[in-house]
Amino acid sequence: MCRLCIKYVGQAIKSYQLHSISLSLHTSNMFKLRMLTHPESGVSAEVVSAVDVNTTANQIYKHNFPTTTLWSKTIEGITLSEFDKLRFDMILMSPPCQPFTRIGLQGDISDPRAKSFLYILDLLPRLSKLPRFILLENVKGFETSSARDALLKTLRDCSYSFQEFLLTPTCLGIPNSRLRYFLIAKAPPDCFAFQTHSEILESFPSSPSGEASSDTPMVPASSSECPSSGNGEDGSILYKMETAQDAQRKMGQNNDESVRRIQEFMEVQGEGGEDMEQYLLPPKTLLRYALLMDIVRPACRRSVCFTKGYGHYVEGTGSVLQSCVEEDMEEAFRSLELQAEEEKLRRLQRLKLRYFTPREIANLMGFPADFTFPEDVSVKQRYRVLGNSLNVHVVARLIKLMVS
Repeated sequence: MCRLCIKYVGQAIKSYQLHSISLSLHTSNMFKLRMLTHPESGVSAEVVSAVDVNTTANQIYKHNFPTTTLWSKTIEGITLSEFDKLRFDMILMSPPCQPFTRIGLQGDISDPRAKSFLYILDLLPRLSKLPRFILLENVKGFETSSARDALLKTLRDCSYSFQEFLLTPTCLGIPNSRLRYFLIAKAPPDCFAFQTHSEILESFPSSPSGEASSDTPMVPASSSECPSSGNGEDGSILYKMETAQDAQRKMGQNNDESVRRIQEFMEVQGEGGEDMEQYLLPPKTLLRYALLMDIVRPACRRSVCFTKGYGHYVEGTGSVLQSCVEEDMEEAFRSLELQAEEEKLRRLQRLKLRYFTPREIANLMGFPADFTFPEDVSVKQRYRVLGNSLNVHVVARLIKLMVS
């Protein structure tokens, strides 16, 4: 399954002493389900092995966790006897998403990249000791796949209890949309402390006391300070390539006071800080993609999913930040397509649109302050591994739910 989300023990409750294996299943997802000892999970655990074939991911992993055993090999290259020797209590896995992504070919189990996942399903019933806990993550779309059907059949054959979820970090008050499929499973005779359902849950279940299990922070009410589109109730295009429905949805997200503001996750500029000039969008990108970009401001409570193409491609890879908040974005985009190129560029450059830095994306993903990148890992490489990541807080909450 995967990797890095976190090894930090902090104030872990140590409700279980677990041995875990973290598998990438032959993918480049470095920053994944490494949260066994994250404080929010309430679990103290030893990661007995992490497995990935991506050299950059492994370099970053080793940089942050130098004492953890790291196998740079394919899952299929690990034999049943090697798995048995690890005697792990928990397996965390994130199979390659390409066979299931909604914008891909959706090859499902016929895609060669699903081979490693099917190998794990074949091995699981034959292990000398069934892992007590299983957590799996994948993209939305996995829930309708044949691979998911094979997973559920294997779990039922092994008498596991399980629950499926479709969750995004906004349910925990984090201003970033990243909808993902999750499954948690428990080996017999253990069972969950909550009532399981056959349908896929889209929120965390309530605790036995009846209270919501989310610790979402409440934010004091204040003016939005986020850009809002004009009218256009007939669905016509407003400024930017945006319909009234798009604008209403974004306004609703920005008015949700259970979600924190982006500014809480931004890097502090100043002495010793990152040079933000390098993240400004170049003129060519501004002129070509201005009408397609998802633009947010520090006071906003929303951002779209960051992908591995962020910083290289613009459309559909993640939000960009308007760092000059004194400028009116709606005014800048009004009749922009009718302006001469020089005037277009003048207007857009006044907004100081920039990419989020890798550190800021890591902050939104829940990585702690002491998580770092090796100096020789480029910005592009950092974006790629972060784009293959998931949110630490979401997975930590799921682990806590799974072991409680």
